[in-house]
Amino acid sequence: MPVPLVHVLVLGGTTEARRLAESLAAPAPGSPVRVRVTTSLAGRVSAPRLPPGDVRVGGFGGPGGLAAWMREHDVDALIDATHPFAATMSRNAAEAAAQAHVPLLALRRPGWVAQDGDRWHTAGSLAEAAELLPALGERVFLTTGRMGLAAFAGAALDDLWFLVRSVDAPEPPCPARMEVLLDRGPFTLEGERAIVRRHRIDVLVTKDSGGDATAPKLTAAREAGIPVVVVRRPPVPEGVPVARTPDEAVEWVRRLYASG
Repeated sequence: MPVPLVHVLVLGGTTEARRLAESLAAPAPGSPVRVRVTTSLAGRVSAPRLPPGDVRVGGFGGPGGLAAWMREHDVDALIDATHPFAATMSRNAAEAAAQAHVPLLALRRPGWVAQDGDRWHTAGSLAEAAELLPALGERVFLTTGRMGLAAFAGAALDDLWFLVRSVDAPEPPCPARMEVLLDRGPFTLEGERAIVRRHRIDVLVTKDSGGDATAPKLTAAREAGIPVVVVRRPPVPEGVPVARTPDEAVEWVRRLYASG
């Protein structure tokens, strides 16, 4: 009996998406399916690390465009492995999968969990995080990326100083008093400790992205006894199944099409 060929579209941009593409593209002895994998990248980061398999860069033009692309390219399964905070793309994926009648899975690494000694303050959005800052500190390590800096550009925060870390240079509007640190994870604990000491950081702002690549900053903040504002991640669209690891996502594909 021939082994079915399954075309999987991965909405990528994360470490987990690359690992998933690597696993799907690698021949698996005894697998009930053969997989052709295409990874879609938004194109917001210059010089992205490209995964194996086919790669496309750029948007689809909303749910209708994504649905049309999947029909045109005979996509059999869609995996949303975008950043946990890419809420718009996740909603578009859910709508497009329904329109194209393509099974959808969300790949989401687990969020971080507070430990003894952590001084976490949770916020529902970047705007809420900004409102908390004046009562928490004066020198802010802002690690939420270059998108959304407008939330921290208001006059109410002009007395605060920001160290903004991002992969690419941010564009205005930005905080009034700001230094930019261009860097890409994974980050080391010693490196994060050095940043906190060198810049006299007294409050950290982060999104609950989860994973190990950027977690050392939380340990550095705990050791320094400084507060951390953690922006909660948006929920996965209702009804969409969730895998916590790339291996779980691979198994979902194989089970889905094992019978051909």
